[in-house]
Amino acid sequence: MRALGSPVEVDRPIWQQWLLTAIPALFLLTRRRYPLLTAAAASLAYWAISSYEPLMASLLSTQVSYFLVVLGGVARARNRRTMAGVYGVILFAMFLWLVWGFAVGQATTGMVGSPDPEAWIAPTIAAPVMLSIINILYFGGAVIGGRAARRSARQRAGLRTQTETIREQTGQLREAAVVEERLRIARELHDVVAHHVSGIGVQAAAARRVLDKDPEAAKGALLRIEGGSRDAVTQMRGLLGTLRDGEAPAPDTDHAPEPTPADVVGLVAERDGTALTVTHEVVEDSPGDLDAVPTAIGHSLYRTAQEALTNVVRHSSAQRARVTVRVGDRHAEVEVTDDGRPLPGSSGSGMGQLGIRERVSSHHGTVEIGPRPLGGYRVRARIPLRSEES
Repeated sequence: MRALGSPVEVDRPIWQQWLLTAIPALFLLTRRRYPLLTAAAASLAYWAISSYEPLMASLLSTQVSYFLVVLGGVARARNRRTMAGVYGVILFAMFLWLVWGFAVGQATTGMVGSPDPEAWIAPTIAAPVMLSIINILYFGGAVIGGRAARRSARQRAGLRTQTETIREQTGQLREAAVVEERLRIARELHDVVAHHVSGIGVQAAAARRVLDKDPEAAKGALLRIEGGSRDAVTQMRGLLGTLRDGEAPAPDTDHAPEPTPADVVGLVAERDGTALTVTHEVVEDSPGDLDAVPTAIGHSLYRTAQEALTNVVRHSSAQRARVTVRVGDRHAEVEVTDDGRPLPGSSGSGMGQLGIRERVSSHHGTVEIGPRPLGGYRVRARIPLRSEES
């Protein structure tokens, strides 16, 4: 600024010029921690410098420093009411100062040079109007810029908060998915092991009873035991393969397909024998409804029938059981009934029924488990087929 000749008319010593230039810039050091106090102190200092040496207050560095202080006060003040009060006092004081300067004629002395005689507006009017416009733009720009900066900061803070919330929710969903997968595997293990082991036990008992009287029947029972054990091993391998972290299944791995309600026929055939007579019935509202049942729902219905029949064999004195699969436009259900009573001392851990309830509730279905009024026991699972109903 000295090289441009701006302070050439300043009669103050050089050290005072440097000091008056440095003081406004020092307020930038505290404008973030004490925004309102700094704005008030900077306004007082700006007024003092302008009164002491007006040319020093008009330097670009002084104007920029004071602008940033005013902007920072609006952007960083926590109490907005206090901010409005402080800035109201500052603006009112600046307005009175301008009015006083216009009244005594000092504020426009340096603005009017050689007026143009053909100008439409007199210099005594043009100078106050121009000075007012400059101050309005100056303070208005600082206030608007401060509000914009505060709004932008709040938006960034909100985005950071949302990011943290999304990250936490993602972690919670990941943990919930892990827990759900563990429960699913636990249910599958329970159903597979309980079903096949109980079936092997029944067939082994039948083979032992007819081993001397009917070797062919015993041979058939042993063949069913062999097939059941192989099926159990195949399904166990498929389940354990999902527990291996970081290992993708080999492309040639032969996993058994997911069972469906149509496979209940084979399930009934496995359980049907001399000790327990099992019948099967399929009720469809329209032909092909059974095949249209979604895989996940069909799998849950199959496992429900499987667990119910396993419980009949292990914990009931029933001689007859009936499995009914009903499929309509809106719901699919499986019902297993028997004519027996609970065997004394044969109560299980309850994990099988808990698994049934968990499976069906995961599809927003309903479960009815308990004794029938006329004797026997019933397990009924009903699952909606349309997601909007769930």
